[in-house]
Amino acid sequence: MLTRQDRTISDCLELFRLIQPLGLKHVGFKDVGVTPATLAHLHAAIRASGAASYMEVVSTTPEACLKSAAVAAKLGVDCLLGGTDVAAVQDILKGSTTRFFPFPGFPRGHPTKLAGTPEDVEAHCRDFVAKGCAGADLLAYRATEADPLALIRAAKKGLGGKRLIVAGSITARTQVRAIAEAGADAFTIGSAVFDGTYAPDMGSILSQLAAIEADCAAPVSG
Repeated sequence: MLTRQDRTISDCLELFRLIQPLGLKHVGFKDVGVTPATLAHLHAAIRASGAASYMEVVSTTPEACLKSAAVAAKLGVDCLLGGTDVAAVQDILKGSTTRFFPFPGFPRGHPTKLAGTPEDVEAHCRDFVAKGCAGADLLAYRATEADPLALIRAAKKGLGGKRLIVAGSITARTQVRAIAEAGADAFTIGSAVFDGTYAPDMGSILSQLAAIEADCAAPVSG
């Protein structure tokens, strides 16, 4: 994710050009931080590179979330992450090829925190599947009242075979391994790359991303 502190970074276009030689296959951004025109240019660059595009909604009002969903539909992003008003967002996305991954639980504020129990998350994910969503975007490590891994396992149970993306506050390879072992299909990471905290012994963004790629390729037990 070309994001830091839940916002798309202002030099996202320059950074994407820098990291493009890595050949990343999944690149995303948030709905806040830069202008719609910049997002359009960024999305075009991502798609031209052959990568799948992701936009995560972190706007804090229902109206702003739906406005962001309309931006995603207009851009034609591959995957829209976040939001909780499933019916309204699906109506906006109708006729597009964008796949929708809403937030289970009860997200609040910005940067977003997640309230809710594993039972809440499982029930929400079952509802998402029944409504035809592609999966869920779970803010596991932003949880305020539950264990992150318990939430991941609950979400996977509710989703069945649908895709689970874990987002937010992933900063270490121990977390990457743990969420994989708990059953998550994918995760997002942004701030830890730019802060250099994922691989603190490495100095460049390219090295941070290479370390993440290597950890993703490592075998998973469990």
